[in-house]
Amino acid sequence: MKVVKREVEIVEVEGLASLLGERVLLMCANYFYEGILTGVNNTCVLLEDVGIVYETGPWSETGFKDRQQLPHPRYVQNTFIESYGLSE
Repeated sequence: MKVVKREVEIVEVEGLASLLGERVLLMCANYFYEGILTGVNNTCVLLEDVGIVYETGPWSETGFKDRQQLPHPRYVQNTFIESYGLSE
């Protein structure tokens, strides 16, 4: 039996790409978007099961006071995202 040694490059995923498949909250210049992050590229991100959060309510509570479901997936421009993270 022949043994072959290969070098393996480990790439750490950082930023938004590390949250792919997770439910996230994007705090943008004009609106807050909440949904499942399904795509990330150099110019935009794709959210599915997405809604606009018009009013968060107290951060200590789960859920949002006013989240309006959007009918289709949405693309959000990276340049408008001011903050992001996992959503409850």
